[in-house]
Amino acid sequence: MPSRPVIRMGHPTLRLTADSVAITEIGTSEFKLLLSDLFDTMKVEGGIGIAAPQINVSKQIALIELPANSERYGTLESSELYTIINPEITVIDSELQGFWEGCLSVPGLRGYVERPRKVQINYTNEFGDQKELIVEDFLATVFQHELDHLFGNIYIDRITDSTKLSYLDEFLEYNSKKPEDSVDE
Repeated sequence: MPSRPVIRMGHPTLRLTADSVAITEIGTSEFKLLLSDLFDTMKVEGGIGIAAPQINVSKQIALIELPANSERYGTLESSELYTIINPEITVIDSELQGFWEGCLSVPGLRGYVERPRKVQINYTNEFGDQKELIVEDFLATVFQHELDHLFGNIYIDRITDSTKLSYLDEFLEYNSKKPEDSVDE
């Protein structure tokens, strides 16, 4: 399956609230192709998550998968591949945690974002089953980052200190970056 072009900040689709996915869409050949294209695009781009609006499809679908080891992130606790459809997110622990985030739709930049430490996600999976998931720490930040895309938000909207927004090259040169402190789709 082919990857698709990732649209960048400034494209109007990234600022829309994506349409909900009808339960009748799930399982169709078109829907399976979209999921496959999302997955392939995420892998080709080297991301750990992607949302359908990032490939100019305004649907409430996101994929997330943390690799155990990668050049970009170092050693992480890996995760299964999550297919998140029509999510609802609830904050369980509002204590904030901060990570340097990057985004496939905002290439070449990193920004420090603080988000709630623990969240609950209610969603539909790729088989049409209703699921509930509680995530915390780094994985909670990844989920919040990706799900923001479904509601017209980009991580730069969450930066509270504009001095903590940097080009990637300067970030790597001037910031003591630990791989576990960075979220980059």
